[in-house]
Amino acid sequence: MLFYHLLLRLFPASFRAEYGGEMAALFARRQRDCSGPFAAAGMWLAVVFETMIDAAGAHWDILRQDLRYAARTLARTPGFTITAIVVVALGIGANTAAFSVTDFVLIRPLPFPQPDKLVRVYEKIPGYKMELSPGNFRDWKNRSSSFESFGMYYTSAVNWIGNGDPQRLHSVAVDSDVLPTLSVKPILGRWFTPTDEKGNVADTVLISYRVWQSRFGADQSIIGRVMNLDGHSTQIIGVMPLDFRFPSNYVDLWLPLIFAEDTYADRANNFVVGVGRLKNGVSLQRANSELDSIAAQLEREFPRANERTRAFVIRLSDDFSRSTALLLKALCGAAFCVLLIACANLANLLLSRAVTRRKELAVRAAMGAGRERLVRQLITESLMLAVAGGVIGVFLAGVGVPLMASLVPSQLPITDRPAVDLRVLLFASGLTLLTGFAFGAWPAWRMGRGVDIDGLREGARSGGGRRERLRFALVVTEVMASVVLLVSAGLLLRALLRVQSVDPGFRAENVLTMETALPPKYEQAAQRRGFYTQVLSGVRRLPGVVNAAYITYLPMGSMRGGIFPVEIGASSITRSANNTASMRYVTPGFFDTLRIPLEQGRDVSESDTSTSASVAVVSRSFVRRYWPEGNPIGRQFKFAMHDRTVVGVVRDVRVRGLERDSEPQVYLSYQQQDPYIPFYAPKDLAIRTVGAPEAITPAVRAAIRAADAEQPIIDVKTMERVVEEDIETRSVQARLLTAFAALAFLLAAVGIHGLLAFAVSQRTREIGVRMAMGARPTRILAMVMRQAALVALAGVALGTFFAYQAALAMQSILAGVRPDDAVTFGAAAGLCAAMTIFGSWIPAWRAVRVDPIIALRSE
Repeated sequence: MLFYHLLLRLFPASFRAEYGGEMAALFARRQRDCSGPFAAAGMWLAVVFETMIDAAGAHWDILRQDLRYAARTLARTPGFTITAIVVVALGIGANTAAFSVTDFVLIRPLPFPQPDKLVRVYEKIPGYKMELSPGNFRDWKNRSSSFESFGMYYTSAVNWIGNGDPQRLHSVAVDSDVLPTLSVKPILGRWFTPTDEKGNVADTVLISYRVWQSRFGADQSIIGRVMNLDGHSTQIIGVMPLDFRFPSNYVDLWLPLIFAEDTYADRANNFVVGVGRLKNGVSLQRANSELDSIAAQLEREFPRANERTRAFVIRLSDDFSRSTALLLKALCGAAFCVLLIACANLANLLLSRAVTRRKELAVRAAMGAGRERLVRQLITESLMLAVAGGVIGVFLAGVGVPLMASLVPSQLPITDRPAVDLRVLLFASGLTLLTGFAFGAWPAWRMGRGVDIDGLREGARSGGGRRERLRFALVVTEVMASVVLLVSAGLLLRALLRVQSVDPGFRAENVLTMETALPPKYEQAAQRRGFYTQVLSGVRRLPGVVNAAYITYLPMGSMRGGIFPVEIGASSITRSANNTASMRYVTPGFFDTLRIPLEQGRDVSESDTSTSASVAVVSRSFVRRYWPEGNPIGRQFKFAMHDRTVVGVVRDVRVRGLERDSEPQVYLSYQQQDPYIPFYAPKDLAIRTVGAPEAITPAVRAAIRAADAEQPIIDVKTMERVVEEDIETRSVQARLLTAFAALAFLLAAVGIHGLLAFAVSQRTREIGVRMAMGARPTRILAMVMRQAALVALAGVALGTFFAYQAALAMQSILAGVRPDDAVTFGAAAGLCAAMTIFGSWIPAWRAVRVDPIIALRSE
C-alpha cells in the first residue's frame, strides 16, 4: 500500500485531495481480489501503467487550464506582457548571438578526424615566432618520433589563364604528407604522392569544391582536365570536399611542393609551416620537448644558421590571434551582463506583479485553491513570457550573428560562417526555460506561502521586509552589471581612438592600390623590368596621377614582409628578434608615392641594376639599432645572402599594423632581386592621385592590360581602406561591446526606474502618514533619495571592483590604455549613479505631490 501512495504522488495535489481516498480504496479492493503471485504481479503492472497515464492526463488538463487562464491574464495587461517579453528577448538574443560566434571559433572542433591531435610547428628565436626553413623541417621530421605523420606547406597564389578574364587564385603548395596528416581524402580523384613532387614545376593540382562548382559546373569528369596556371599546363587530379579549407578559408588550389636540393641548404630562409598529427599518447609538451632537443642538435651542427633556434608546437585549433579569443570572451561576458540585467528586470516585473495580485490570489485561496495550484499558475505565466521572449530572442540572434561574423579569424581552416544552429537553439531553449522558471518560481513560491485572508483586507501591507530588500538587491545588481559593461566598452573605445591616432609613417589619402603578381614567365629580371616600366609609364601619364610605384608587399597588407638576419661587419648571424629586419623590393618613386619622408641619402634608382653594387634604403629604426652614432650612408651590411650598401634612410613605417611595433625595414632595388626568391618580386602597385583615386581604376586596368593582357588584377582598394582593414576587427569589437553596453544601460535604466517607482508606490500610504503628521515634502524627498543614493553607491562600488578585474583581463588588447583609467571609470560610475538617482527622483517627486488624504486612502 505504501508503494501505491507513492504512485499517487504523481498526481497534482488538488487531484489527490479530491480523489486520492477513493482511488486508495479502489486499489485496496483490487489487491484483496488478487489470488496468487502471478495475478498480483499483473495487477501491479496494470496499476503502474494506468497511474502514469492518468497522472499525465491530469497534469495536462490542469496545464491547459493554466495556459488559457495565463493567456487571458497576460492579454489584460499588455504593457507588462510586452515589457517582459522584450526584456527576455534582448537577454536571450544577445547571449545566443555571442555564444554562437564564440562556440564557432573557440569550442567547435575543426572539421578533421581527431582534431585535438593536429598541431602546427614553427621555429622560435628569442622574442619571435616564425616559419620553418625547409632544411630544419626535414631534419625535425626524420629525427622525431612524436608524430604519426608530419608535413609542410606554404601559401602562395597563381594566375589562372584561359577561363575568361585572367584570375588570381589563392593556392597552397603542400608536400605529400599534409593531406594524410589531416586524414582528408578528395571526393573525386586522388591526393599527391612523392612522384608529384619531382620536376621543376607542378604539373598536377587539387581544386576546391568551390572552384569545381563555380568554374566547372560540378563536372563529374573533371579529373584529367588541364588548367593553365602561371603559364604551365597543370592537370587536375582531384576535388577536395566542401568543408575542406586548409590552411585558411579562402584557399582554392593545392599544388605539390617542389624544392630543389639547394633549397634545403639555406636554413636561414624561413617560409614553410609544419603541420603534424601526434601519435596516440603523445602530449603537446612531449612533442615540444622532443623538437627542442632536435633543434639543439641542429644548432650544434649548423651554428651559424641555427643559433638560438628552437621549436614552437601549438594545437591547430589554437593557432589564431589571442586578441580575437580574448575579445570573444569579453563579448560573452558582456552578453552575460545583459542577461543578468534582463533577468533582474524580469524578476522585478514578476515579483511586482505578484504583489499587485495578492488580493486576487487571496480570493482564489479562499475559494479552495491550494498553494501548489497557485504556484503552478504563476510559473505557467512566467514560462509563457520566457518562451515568447526566447523565440523572439533566437530571431534577434539570427540577425545579430552575421554582424559578428567579422570576428571570425580568416586563418581558421573552416568553410562556413557562424550561424544559429541546432546546438545553439538547444542552448537558447534551455536558457529560456531556466530564466522563466528561476525568476517565476521564487516570487510565485513566496506569494504562495503568503496568501491568506489578510490579503482581502483593505489597506493590507503588500510590500516591505524581505521583498523590499530583494528589490533593492536587484537594483544593486543592475547598477553593478551596467558599470562593468560601460567601463569595458569605454576602455575599448579609448583603445580604438588611441590606435586610430597612431601615425602609420605614410600618407594614405588619395592613394589607389592593387595587386598584379607576376607569373613565372617573368622569371628573368629584364622581363620584369619591362613590365614594370610599361605599366608605370602608362599610369603616370594618366590625368590626375602624381606618382606611381611597385613594392613587394604594401605596409599593413595581407603579407607583411619576410624576416632575414642582419650581419654587420665580421659578426656572425645572431638568431633573435633584435638582429633581424624585413625585406621589400621597390621601384623608384615608392617613397614619394606614399609620402614616406626620405631623411638621408637617396631613393633607389634605375641605375641600381643587377650589374652594379647592391644598394639598400633602410628605415630610421635600422640605423638606430646598428649605427646609433655617425652617418649611415655608405655603410655596409650583409642581408639576404648579399652585401648591401646603404644609400638612403627613410622614416619608420608601421608595416605590421597600427597596433604593433614593426621591425627595421630594408628596401632593395627591384632590379637587384635574387632569382632564388622569385615570390619577392614587387607585386603591389600604389598610385597617388590629385583627387578621388577610385576614379582612375578603369584607366589603370587598361594600362596593365596593355602591358600584359593575361595579367590578373586583384585587391583593388584605396590605401585608406588598407589602413581601415588593419583595425577593422578592433572597430567591430568596440562597436559590438558598445552596443551591448548601450543595451544594458537602457535595460537597466528602464528596469531601475520601474523598480524604484514600484517601491515608492508601495510606500505611498507611509508617505501620506508622514505628511499628515507634518513632514515637509523636501524631507520626504530627501528620505527617498538617500535610500536611492545608498543603492547606487553599493552598485557602483561592486561594479567598479568587477570592472577593474575585467579590465585587467583585457589589458593586452587595450593598446596602452591603463586598466584603471580614471576618466572611463568616473564616467561609467557617474552615469550609473545618475541613472539610479534620477530613476528614484521622478516617482518620489510624484509621491510627495499627492494630497495626504488621497495617499492615506490608497493601498
